[in-house]
Amino acid sequence: MNIHEYQAKELMQKFGVATPPGAVADTPEQAEAIAKSLNTSDLVIKAQIHAGGRGKGTFKNGFKSGVHLVKTPEEIKKVAASMLGQTLVTVQTGPDGKLVSKVMVGVSKDPTRELYLAIVLDREAQAPVVIASTKGGMNIEDVAHETPELIMHMKIDPAIGLQPYEARKLAEYLDLKGPFLKPACAIFHALYNLFISTDCSLVEINPLVTTAQNEVLALDAKFNFDDNAMFRHPEILAYRDITEEDPREVEASKFGLNYIGLDGNIACLVNGAGLAMGTMDIIQYAGGKPANFLDVGGGATEQQVTEAFKILVSDSNVKAILVNIFGGIMKCDTIAQGIINAVKAVSLPVPLVVRLEGTNVAAGKKLLQESNLPIIAADDLADAAKKVVAAVKK
Repeated sequence: MNIHEYQAKELMQKFGVATPPGAVADTPEQAEAIAKSLNTSDLVIKAQIHAGGRGKGTFKNGFKSGVHLVKTPEEIKKVAASMLGQTLVTVQTGPDGKLVSKVMVGVSKDPTRELYLAIVLDREAQAPVVIASTKGGMNIEDVAHETPELIMHMKIDPAIGLQPYEARKLAEYLDLKGPFLKPACAIFHALYNLFISTDCSLVEINPLVTTAQNEVLALDAKFNFDDNAMFRHPEILAYRDITEEDPREVEASKFGLNYIGLDGNIACLVNGAGLAMGTMDIIQYAGGKPANFLDVGGGATEQQVTEAFKILVSDSNVKAILVNIFGGIMKCDTIAQGIINAVKAVSLPVPLVVRLEGTNVAAGKKLLQESNLPIIAADDLADAAKKVVAAVKK
């Protein structure tokens, strides 16, 4: 789950991570009122969407940039009016862009240095890893590619957490000495506490800045959370903005389906994440292009299968569907009956290829054969991939 920048700032303030003051607005009038309350001529207004590259983006109405530095509340109101209700296109949104329904108004800071700091959950290391670089404000991927020696990785023992000597080592690497040492270490500890306490998979501060007033501040933040842990954090789950998500993914989540939309034309319905990945790979290998990742899980019900088909056919790009089921916990005859009911319920408009294997496979195949529905049976996964790719090309 992702959250907006203004929500990230709320979280950081809650955990004691120093960040400039500001608030969110959804009307030009609210934006002006916030600017007045900040009582400064150093103001910034930022479009709030789940995408990076806002500063270099362009609105479809011709207005340039989703980030503006301004001096007066009146200017804030004018800029907000040009942003709100408009579609912002950035390098991360794709050509369709994203609708801006909120803007964040805050105090702008003139950094003396821009740094990079992140904490990620490294599954290979089986621990949180802090990533730091003196090249903040830049695309960290470019830094990693061009000057990897400028990036520091520090593995943190999850049993004891970030230690004071490790915080000082980070500060030394980032050249945060003298008056910057204490506030820097305070941010490092607060950020690690936030990361662990909220079950984050990523916390990224870019840039982390210093100012002429000897401040160390998190100017911008990106958070990702472990979806499987959100039952422990209803206050964070409340941050979810479904208008920023793929409607198909939102619908799938209502029925406990793991769905991710892609840009291909062959839809997949599979039980098991590993098998789903393998199915997508073999479709690609056979010359096709998967339209989605869809794992119905090991114990899917007929209703879940029916809802899954509804989501698949709602994608106008889908030209064929491949169902690949290995019956273990989920019996093949149960899934076969679910497929039959789903096909009848949605009046399937595209070819359907089904490969079944595992528990009660003979009974499952018999149900499909006797249904008299236009279902293409496959003997194995390779055969299924060939048949679904051929069906698309007809």
